[in-house]
Amino acid sequence: MIDPDYSWPPLGQAWTDLPESTRTAMVAAGSAAWEKIFHGRATYNKQWRLARPPVLNADAFRELNEICDRIAQLILEACQRRARTAGELRRLLDVPEGETKLLVADEVLHDGLLAAYRPDVLYSGGVPCIVEYNIDSSLGGGFDADTVIYRYAELYREQELLGGARPAPSLLDQRFVAIRDSLDLPDGARVALLMDFEAEYPGLDDPETFIRILSPLADQARRFGIDLVIGPVAGATLDDRRRLVVGGAPVDALFRLFVPNRVTPSAGLDAVAGALAAGTLPMFVSTAAWLLSNKLNFAWLWADLDLLSDTDRALVRRYVPHTVALTADQLDGALAEQADLVAKPAGGSAGHGVLIGREMSTVAWEDGVRAAIDAGGNILQRYHEADRVTMDFVQIETGETVSAEVPYSLAPYLFGRTASGALARVGYPGCEGVLNLARGVLMTGILLTD
Repeated sequence: MIDPDYSWPPLGQAWTDLPESTRTAMVAAGSAAWEKIFHGRATYNKQWRLARPPVLNADAFRELNEICDRIAQLILEACQRRARTAGELRRLLDVPEGETKLLVADEVLHDGLLAAYRPDVLYSGGVPCIVEYNIDSSLGGGFDADTVIYRYAELYREQELLGGARPAPSLLDQRFVAIRDSLDLPDGARVALLMDFEAEYPGLDDPETFIRILSPLADQARRFGIDLVIGPVAGATLDDRRRLVVGGAPVDALFRLFVPNRVTPSAGLDAVAGALAAGTLPMFVSTAAWLLSNKLNFAWLWADLDLLSDTDRALVRRYVPHTVALTADQLDGALAEQADLVAKPAGGSAGHGVLIGREMSTVAWEDGVRAAIDAGGNILQRYHEADRVTMDFVQIETGETVSAEVPYSLAPYLFGRTASGALARVGYPGCEGVLNLARGVLMTGILLTD
């Protein structure tokens, strides 16, 4: 039972509750082993690495996951109140036709679209705030989060430092369970994990090395009865039975790890579309799920408050920032409340096009808001300042260990409506307020304590 009035422990408390000697030893161990811990992990930051991961209270993390799960259901229900099919929802969201690749217009909106989701959560005033919701199979950061936190855990275990702490459950394990169960795959099913190597992400410019780094996933998938083959979406083809061929042989299913509105057009993408149309390719997940990530859905949650139960209404009010569509009738309010507002592209990601009112001059904010109104497809959201937490870092050039108060956001992964691990995007000394990979944030999983 979700408690909308849950009393959240201070964000840094689980760490400070550990014995001081343990904390000191953990930071020292992480500072000495940072190259091993972060080897091969995605980052644009050339100056800093984390000396330790964030530590959270396990009960609070469980509560957060239950809230996030319920908010995802409310988003789907808000969409279902307005549209019956993916095509109808696309038109309501004003998403251009053809922008969301592989979308089946007459697909009925259904609960199965919630097979994979990851909210972006920051803590503000000690309370989690879900600033956006990623609902799709193409959720980045999972491999990095799992790999880093299990490397930390192994390091601490070797030095007998874990004590009552433990890594959050493997999100990669839970994702394979969800793939197997949601697609009802037989044991040994050959599943293609396809990526777009033309996308913007550290390491994608070297596909061979990137695939080699991901190769442990195949061993992991095998434990769940999945024969995983990793490759570029551009290299996929069709055989004479219109089955998708990857790595020289047909596959039984597709794990789509490319973003449907940014994937590079190719003959391989056409082959995927052909197999889907022929009914020979179960896919995790339908690209209709991507439409549920549109930030206009947050405005619909607020617009529908009177239709919700008392508990659900309290959840939205407490955990979802107030959001409206950014239209001409919002202009005067946006200009008057600049310091308390953020403007965002409704279908955007990675922080592109985000305008934070309090970080801009009056002229720049007005120009940006007017341009966003003219362009359409933007939202206006109440600003929530991220709480700062003391974290420990290694300065790469000098090897010095530094403590600093920084913001960080948390992204719990739920696959098959089941909680698992989380990605922490941690700021660094002197960082800006927008926390995403392109701006140099540091990524890790989390430790949990009881």
